[in-house]
Amino acid sequence: MLLEVRNLSHNYDVELSPDNYTLKNINFKVDKGEFIGLIGHTGSGKSTLVQTLNGLIRPTEGKVLINNQDITKTKNLRDIRKKVGLVFQYPEHQLFEETIFADVAFGPKNLGLKDNEIEERVKKALKLVNLDFEEFKDRSPFRLSGGQQRRVAIAGVLAMEPEILILDEPTAGLDPKARKELIKEIVDLKDKFGLTIILISHRMEEVAQLADRVLVLEKGELVLEGTPSYVFDHDELLQSIGLGIPQVTKIIKDLKKKLGNSEITTNIFTVEEAKEEILKLMRG
Repeated sequence: MLLEVRNLSHNYDVELSPDNYTLKNINFKVDKGEFIGLIGHTGSGKSTLVQTLNGLIRPTEGKVLINNQDITKTKNLRDIRKKVGLVFQYPEHQLFEETIFADVAFGPKNLGLKDNEIEERVKKALKLVNLDFEEFKDRSPFRLSGGQQRRVAIAGVLAMEPEILILDEPTAGLDPKARKELIKEIVDLKDKFGLTIILISHRMEEVAQLADRVLVLEKGELVLEGTPSYVFDHDELLQSIGLGIPQVTKIIKDLKKKLGNSEITTNIFTVEEAKEEILKLMRG
């Protein structure tokens, strides 16, 4: 088991607000190579949860085990960051070096690696996000497109060679073309390199298509967990906590209800799948 969260609770100020817990008794496990979708309304505790996984926040109660090591007891944050990489929402705001090489190399330098090792890590990380090393290494990160800046920021985390990559709304603010390209690169990271990914997203379509399993948070509690098919079949529960289901899934569900046809499959998350299901229905 790569990651296990046990009885995790967090209160930002126990003395002033002893009953105001941001996270409440969270329990889940993640296997190596899994793609986890994390969804929840604003204020549900998603960001707090992933920051406990990265060691940025020490939880009030509970454990976070990575390869059976409880990181909540570890004082060396560098060791944690080597295992769990966290890419914040709008990560391009965190770019600060004069060149792309220097920005991506910042993390490996802090690990105390030799210059040749640092260069190899930068080359590898840029390649993972489809940026050519020779073309981009000396360019300013502030003269790139929004999508390219986001990929450089992700490369900076990948250069640390984490076992787990956490992405907080990675496609937020991107145009459709850049969003599609970034999603493809995220999928490649999992499929080609077996990276374990935890994705926070408000786009239910992304979560449904990408995730092996989905965790649903509401007011700091884990209220639902399962495959995308299982989770998005609970549309009434999701709507009650301010979440929806993928639009194409809703269309198929509405069609099934209107036609009263129990044979219509609602486990559908893409336009292509919906098209096939409708054609099958028309053919009788």
